[in-house]
Amino acid sequence: MSDEFHRIRRLPPYVFAEVNKAKAAARARGEDIIDLGMGNPDSPTPPHIVQKLVETVADPRSHRYSVSRGIPGLRRALAGYYDRRFSVKLDPETEVVATLGSKEGLANLSAAITSPGDTILVPNPSYPIHQFGFIIAGASVRSIPAEPGEEMLRALDRAVRHSVPKPTALIVNFPSNPTSFLADLDFYKEIVAFARREEIWILSDLAYAEIYFGDLVPPSILQVPGAKDVAVEFTSLSKTYSMAGWRMGFAAGNPRLINALTRIKSYLDYGAFTPIQVAAVAALAGPQDCVAEMRALYKERRDVLIRGLSAAGWNVPSPQGSMFAWAPIPDRFAHLGSVGFSKLLLEKAGVAVAPGLGFGEYGEGFVRIGLVENTQRLRQATRAIRQFLQSHNGGEAPAGSAGASTLEAVS
Repeated sequence: MSDEFHRIRRLPPYVFAEVNKAKAAARARGEDIIDLGMGNPDSPTPPHIVQKLVETVADPRSHRYSVSRGIPGLRRALAGYYDRRFSVKLDPETEVVATLGSKEGLANLSAAITSPGDTILVPNPSYPIHQFGFIIAGASVRSIPAEPGEEMLRALDRAVRHSVPKPTALIVNFPSNPTSFLADLDFYKEIVAFARREEIWILSDLAYAEIYFGDLVPPSILQVPGAKDVAVEFTSLSKTYSMAGWRMGFAAGNPRLINALTRIKSYLDYGAFTPIQVAAVAALAGPQDCVAEMRALYKERRDVLIRGLSAAGWNVPSPQGSMFAWAPIPDRFAHLGSVGFSKLLLEKAGVAVAPGLGFGEYGEGFVRIGLVENTQRLRQATRAIRQFLQSHNGGEAPAGSAGASTLEAVS
């Protein structure tokens, strides 16, 4: 009998295992570790959302089974958000379904639309569920460049001409995790035209839609005329409203894909706890000052981090969106790889980051740094990194730092 089940065999070892083990050991020794590795918002959920949750929990009727596809008011609130933010009209009955965070929705839609052996096009590097949702469902993944532009479009054309079987779906994610790339509406028009011509589904992950810092305000792919013929988009309240642990997200767009996701979810869950769904309505339909405040907070943190790293001699591109900086490993540490460098940074500077290898083969050579600590802690982190870089000129990685090929799951 095999040691592992078939689908488990397709999941590689967890890249972060060594870094997490080292982080836990350091904390057990009483060391102060500044954890910038996980995209876990540290700000409190806005009070009016919490108050709505508390108010609803007090009603015993809200403790019953909920609605898998989302209570009607929640689906209407999401449609209202799309109308206000993107001028996109959605039918709450046929074009919207609530999910337990965007991750669950992506995984279950992958299962709903995938046949064994299907070919799926996924940016590399990218958030792990983008590829592993389909791998678990039995598909094969073909990597494409992660940056929106001509190179990605050429790769899509090659994939259609040379993949057997022909690709059935394409993942896009802008602002992206981990690279923080942004796409404009013209690029989405190209992608939609390609997908309609080649009869390929598009799954767009828009979880970071409200975290942007420059002139480009992230659009929705559904703004493109005809996009609903081929596309579904996932959004989340996790980052926008600091509700990561609440597990509340949505899928919107093509009615056939929404129906497929709704149907498979009906066999798997009864939906989020009703008070969470009611509180999510308060988030989407209530005051939005908290969103602007959240955006300003991340921008301030970004500026502190990038300035501090620059002063330390580590030149990292300033992200224009998302809550991450995608940092190339300094040249003299490149031979260590992203896992070895992450472990060394943890050991010598007390700063935890995410190894780029965890996001795919082409993430090697980078680390992801989360804007998930206050500015005082970020300044402390960059000072420690500066001391480390000034006193260390490369060398061997800490013991046991050989990385695995990719990552099972990371937030």
